[in-house]
Amino acid sequence: MSETQKYVSLMRLTQKGLAELTDSAKRRKISEDRVAALGGRSIAFYALLGTYDFMQIFEMPSNEAMMQYVLTARRDGHVEPLILPAFDTEIYGQILNAVG
Repeated sequence: MSETQKYVSLMRLTQKGLAELTDSAKRRKISEDRVAALGGRSIAFYALLGTYDFMQIFEMPSNEAMMQYVLTARRDGHVEPLILPAFDTEIYGQILNAVG
């Protein structure tokens, strides 16, 4: 299995995030730096139409590192994230083989 874990974050802007929308690019850089400081990396970031405003894909070394990142981001108050663990096709195949 992989050393790092992958996560998808679906984010909705809060009222604070909307009020400070012009600083969005700066906050994204802060987010990527925080992820790197925790031993992870941001793989992709997209702005979305629909229910969620942004999607970010991460690699993190552990659930604990991801939790630390999420709590820090939530404390900042710009987005409300929904974090989903993600499994690539290789890991998913290993899981299927274990299930039988």
